[in-house]
Amino acid sequence: MTMQPPYRLVIVVRADPVICGHSGEARNLAEAALSRGFTDVRIVTWPIDRLEEAGLPLKPLDSVLPYSPGITVERPAPVGDYKVPDGRYLAGLTGRLVELFTDGVPTVALSLYLSPHAMAVADAVRVARATGLPVDVTTVAEAVGSDVTNVVRSCLDEDRFGAAAHVLTTYLSNDVCLAVSRYTRDLVVACAREIDARHGTRFAVACEERIGISYPAIDTRAYTALDETAIDDALAARGLERDHYVLFLSRLAAAKGVDDLIDGFARSAAARRTTLVIAGRGPEAQELRDHAASCPVADRILFLDDVDDAEKPLLMAGCAAFVLPSKPRPEFVETFGIALVEKMLAGGGPVVTTETGGIGEAVGDHATIVGTEDPAGIAAAIDEAVLRTSASDRLRKAEAARAHALQFDRANVLDGILRQLWAARSASTLETAIGA
Repeated sequence: MTMQPPYRLVIVVRADPVICGHSGEARNLAEAALSRGFTDVRIVTWPIDRLEEAGLPLKPLDSVLPYSPGITVERPAPVGDYKVPDGRYLAGLTGRLVELFTDGVPTVALSLYLSPHAMAVADAVRVARATGLPVDVTTVAEAVGSDVTNVVRSCLDEDRFGAAAHVLTTYLSNDVCLAVSRYTRDLVVACAREIDARHGTRFAVACEERIGISYPAIDTRAYTALDETAIDDALAARGLERDHYVLFLSRLAAAKGVDDLIDGFARSAAARRTTLVIAGRGPEAQELRDHAASCPVADRILFLDDVDDAEKPLLMAGCAAFVLPSKPRPEFVETFGIALVEKMLAGGGPVVTTETGGIGEAVGDHATIVGTEDPAGIAAAIDEAVLRTSASDRLRKAEAARAHALQFDRANVLDGILRQLWAARSASTLETAIGA
């Protein structure tokens, strides 16, 4: 599937260097777009200092891999001074989008996260068209779980109808509406039904009709066909051995269940011969370190906060088991499980996780499922993976898991988005012709 140049893709997102799966998705879609004929790819995002002020977990800047030529990352400066306390950065981002939408280049604008990115795109399209300049922009908005759990759901809980209506109306104003999993789509529809029941609106019908599924885009090549020597060298540098450590690699937040993993590892028989490696950064980092220090196997637990994109697949490939025991929390529910797919691509020992949110869509039948907040279940799963799984069974399961995970390759995902986009454009052209 190729484009006829010139054609631009603009992705509006938090983006690197944020440690977040959907920010990585922006990078992957941008890279895939170059292979699909887009001649200009822009990631429009936030200044580094603003991301730091927001308290988001950031990757070390020197660990962020460079983008390919043809991809430009823009971080528009704020507009105004201290008298505009919260809108300055959004004004800068929206203003830059207006400039991109009015320079004569046909553009696809993709927003990841509805609030505030889809809102910035919608506002920029409105302003661009109001200028009277030629505008050829098609918009795609992708909802992730936090759009619902952190925005729409909180609006419902606090009975803030206007804010919820703002998010959903902006979402539905896009040419293509997507969700990162069926779970996320169903969550949006359920919230829309609740709003309709309270206020007599009709959001749910429109959401059911309009929202499609687009799973997160992953650079599968970064996790497959890894160099065996590189794996051994990376592990040796960390003082680790293949199949002698259990790995967690994700954001250190309460919803990820790291506390349950620490307790489960401490109960496991495998703890006597393996190490628990907890890799990542996040708001619960110090609390989790304190929790680990107080457990009976504290000397067998290693925290890593400097794993870069190149080392990540090597650590995944060498582990005896990969455990991500996510649990639903008011502020966050795992809507897919990107790290789990990355692990299945890399190989290594079995995946142990929970059936929370959209995780089942990510792993299919290729993971050991334990209950949420179940350290005993985690301990049993670790022992099964480390002590009772033969090398041949491990290899067979790893190959099946990789075959499943390959469907999420970034080129496949982008092609799916483009198919939905062209279908929407064709339908719009047909409607215009019929109307004429």
